Amino acid sequence: MRDHQALHESIEPTALAGELRAVIGKLTRRLRDKAPPGDLSWSQAHVLGRLERDGPATLTALARTENMRTQSMGAIVGPLEDAGLIVGAPDPNDGRQTILSVAERGRACIRENRRTREDWLAERIGAELAPKERDEVMRALVLLERIAAS
Repeated sequence: MRDHQALHESIEPTALAGELRAVIGKLTRRLRDKAPPGDLSWSQAHVLGRLERDGPATLTALARTENMRTQSMGAIVGPLEDAGLIVGAPDPNDGRQTILSVAERGRACIRENRRTREDWLAERIGAELAPKERDEVMRALVLLERIAAS
């Protein structure tokens, strides 16, 4: 943390939010760097993960969720389909639409990516944190989950 002592003296929500955002951003970048090498761009990996987490969606719905144009989302999704990571099926409610979902090959890619990043994180936790510190992180996770769910 930038000024650990000052943060403890005045734990104002604004200061804490800034520190938390900075640390989470740094950790996110480190985890992103640890992703297995491959042909997927960050945007493609993100969309693949979104489909896996949120379930099947149309191109239009994905674009709306990601706050981008449908054509831009098409440029991201096309290579995922070509690689066999996602598949499309006709929308039973609107035959003009295609519902995209993660193919088994895509699920395997996601599992490998997560395993690699979690292995790195587990190694760093084991190397950097004492058992009591790990307990503190676990308690903090409960609080962060509460914030994330609100």
